[in-house]
Amino acid sequence: MAYLIDGNNLLGFLYPGRVRDPAHRALLIRQLQSFQRQTRFRVILVFDGAPPDGFPGPGREKFSVVFPREGETADTAIQEYVSGPRDRRRLVVVSSDRDLRTFARAAGATSLPCDAFHRELKKVLRARREARELEKFDDPATNLEVKLWAEAFAKKR
Repeated sequence: MAYLIDGNNLLGFLYPGRVRDPAHRALLIRQLQSFQRQTRFRVILVFDGAPPDGFPGPGREKFSVVFPREGETADTAIQEYVSGPRDRRRLVVVSSDRDLRTFARAAGATSLPCDAFHRELKKVLRARREARELEKFDDPATNLEVKLWAEAFAKKR
């Protein structure tokens, strides 16, 4: 399974008015990387415009951030990707753009609006947090720690 995500649409849904904010873009990338690690699905995040200065590049094989060629939009890059030679039955296009989602479905891919994907993202991230909480454990106090605490409380009297 692979998720092809219209980054600006998802940012606009999650953080209205903050589409160009680098901090929100970085937060979205971290959330989607966590989503990818948890689900093991491929994630391709496509943003409009040119990559910011110092941007590290496309990324790993299972998680990549893509910027369209000069003069193209993210929608065009997504349509080209969907049209390419691949099994579209295992491709999910995430966008608020109705025309783009219609194009994806007509090509044989699944499409999700940003709100539906956001619910899925929250569910996966919540499950990850809960799993990490279960992995935590309390180290029993050592004899030395018990002795030091006992002495500390005995001195207060």
